[in-house]
Amino acid sequence: MTCKGICTRYKAQKPVGTGRYASGQRRCQICEIFIKWEGLWCPCCGYRLRTKPRNLKYKAKLRARVNAEAKAEESIAINANSEEAAVELLEEAKPKKAKSKPKAKPKAKPKAKAEESIAINA
Repeated sequence: MTCKGICTRYKAQKPVGTGRYASGQRRCQICEIFIKWEGLWCPCCGYRLRTKPRNLKYKAKLRARVNAEAKAEESIAINANSEEAAVELLEEAKPKKAKSKPKAKPKAKPKAKAEESIAINA
């Protein structure tokens, strides 16, 4: 398969401060270009896109960045859960007002059944 030139529409600029793979870019080896594409296959030539670096040094950098982001998200989730727990504790600490239940009305016996039994006996 060969490059058809479609990939130039999706050409990605080099990000500042982060790596290409960390920012979501993918590389096509046939077209020899980094593209901003969510699919697994190149839209131009149909070749599989690389989503991770081949060099050991850059693999380690990417792995470290992904782990750091995962820990940051985890700490945010933990903070959110602790805030929810604190709100629940505050609500439990508030004195609850006793709710009075309304008195139940006595159920009246249906008269229709009594009349039917009299009619059947007669």
